Amino acid sequence: MTDKNQPDLSTTAGRIEDLRNRYHEAVYASGEAAIAKQHSKGKKTARERIELLLDPGSFVEMDEFVRHRSTAFGMDKNRPYGDSVVTGIGTIGGRQVALFSQDFTIFGGSLGEAAGNKIIKIMDLAIATGVPLIGILDSGGARIQEGVIALGKYGEIFKRHTMASGVIPQLSIILGPAAGGAVYGPALTDFVIMVDKTSNMFVTGPDVIKTVTGEIVEMEALGGALAHNQTSGVAHYLASDEEDALDYARNLLSFLPENNLSESISYESNSSLEITDEDRLLNTIIPDSPNQPYSMIKVIESIVDDNQFLEVQPLFAPNIVIGFARIAGSSVAIIANQPQALAGTLNIDAAEKAARFVRFADAFSIPVLTLVDVPGYLPGADQEWAGVIRRGAKLIYAYAEATVPLVTIITRKAYGGAYIVMGSKQLGADINLAWPTAEIAVMGGEGAVNILFKDKLKAAEEAGEDMKKFRAQLAAEYTYNVASPYLAAERGELDGIIEPAATRVSVIKALAALKTKRAATPPKKHGNIHCNE
Repeated sequence: MTDKNQPDLSTTAGRIEDLRNRYHEAVYASGEAAIAKQHSKGKKTARERIELLLDPGSFVEMDEFVRHRSTAFGMDKNRPYGDSVVTGIGTIGGRQVALFSQDFTIFGGSLGEAAGNKIIKIMDLAIATGVPLIGILDSGGARIQEGVIALGKYGEIFKRHTMASGVIPQLSIILGPAAGGAVYGPALTDFVIMVDKTSNMFVTGPDVIKTVTGEIVEMEALGGALAHNQTSGVAHYLASDEEDALDYARNLLSFLPENNLSESISYESNSSLEITDEDRLLNTIIPDSPNQPYSMIKVIESIVDDNQFLEVQPLFAPNIVIGFARIAGSSVAIIANQPQALAGTLNIDAAEKAARFVRFADAFSIPVLTLVDVPGYLPGADQEWAGVIRRGAKLIYAYAEATVPLVTIITRKAYGGAYIVMGSKQLGADINLAWPTAEIAVMGGEGAVNILFKDKLKAAEEAGEDMKKFRAQLAAEYTYNVASPYLAAERGELDGIIEPAATRVSVIKALAALKTKRAATPPKKHGNIHCNE
């Protein structure tokens, strides 16, 4: 006898109704109470996040009716459709992406065999079709009931993140907890986005740390979004809420190609090849005092289309700026010293931040524009003991290995080894230009005076000279005779010296000239720089 409440599966209409019922069960498998609890924390559900991220109506779900098969600890009594993750494909700005979104309302978003297999399948599809992969993470980690099986799935996921690296762009959006071994998945991706006061990432939590070491640390201080954006450098953007995080992801993807064999989208641009009044503002941006800071962000915005610059990792190592913009309609990766933070010096964090960004841009054939105002490396025993030599070398490696178009502009200081590191001609930069305010030397004039003119300084002091004025005169002579950009241009270290107002036009022309650049590197399995990380 047929249940009146059940659809008649012998008819097409009945089977369609049955599928709709199953879909409803999949969507609300965890119950309205669990969804309400998620909302009460200011968090959205897995599907709500997908709807916000993707173009309306573009999502095609995969493995919607997959169910876990574990019978451990009574799990056979709770087998929701879809398990703890939603996977599928859709579009962002009309371009295809693959994604997975963990569902915290089901088993705390924990990863078991079925959920792991769903993620693995969508990752394989992303790699096979050459589209960006986005992971939305909100999970308590490996499913304890499934033991080693759950752990093994993490291993398979990590393997695929590694294989996809440099092949397709990979984004991780952390919208809840990511704990234990699960944190290494996001760490293997290209960009990590976290939400302030909501996201957490840590290998061992506060309770474990207290038990093992006796150290007491709060959850937010240990692995919160601010900690990973500002201190650890694991994250690349601190979002104010989930909408902000998803908007940033959409914006970021607009600068990136679908894969390493395709080109970034080019947009129509009304960029003029004539110097404008806005361009001429750069002629006054460099202060008269060589020790006075200025905003490199303002320089960047004056060069790029519509003054729009998408900064990446703004809170970590702020003495160097990285991010994406468009110049003449095409995507460009920008790296620049920031005189407003630590005088623009390089240190371990800045070198590693910039090196990883150069390598990403190179992997996806995005031209690199470098703006240089660097007085050297940050001195100190802490930097030396923490490995500034081996870790700072990563930036040298990244530039020297890169085969994309490389354009470098020296705005003011370019001293010592830091000059070499920041996209110098010797490391393979294609077009190197400088402003007349540039100083290129082993060290600045003030430091050089103490070494080169000891006798003169001593004699002047004994003669009762105004030492401040005398030192300034010697430093100016050194700058003119040794550090002048015209001397570097004479020797071919620079391809030209330009008026600051001509920077935008010069960069447009340089990138146009390099558009068909071809470069070959020696055949090898891979380099060895990552062994130092």
